[in-house]
Amino acid sequence: MTELAAVAAIYPHMQSLEAEVLAISTDSVHAHKVFKQTNPALKDIGFPLVSDRTQEISKAYGLLNIESGAAQRASVFIGPHQLIHAKLIYPVAIGRNIPEHLRLLQALQYQQKTGKGTPVNWVPS
Repeated sequence: MTELAAVAAIYPHMQSLEAEVLAISTDSVHAHKVFKQTNPALKDIGFPLVSDRTQEISKAYGLLNIESGAAQRASVFIGPHQLIHAKLIYPVAIGRNIPEHLRLLQALQYQQKTGKGTPVNWVPS
């Protein structure tokens, strides 16, 4: 399963938390279309795949790998006031931990709602 399929599996839950997902890469719109058509697990992705062919988004978030011209594998958590609250960057060979992304989202929302931080190994109740 690709990371996109893993996110697609929890996307309805993320929407119930009033979160939105954008999958952004420096690949073309055509490449995204082919990727979705050739991978059955991606057929019904409910969130947008965004093409950053100009590398403008990747540069703005400090995620462009200048040598390859591609964005680094990263997840950026942006709050309701358009501020970055967390940014996770992964090596190309290491898959992301999608349940941890969900936990981080919930911890950020808990902090915004209560003004309190969360302890080590916190999980939502």
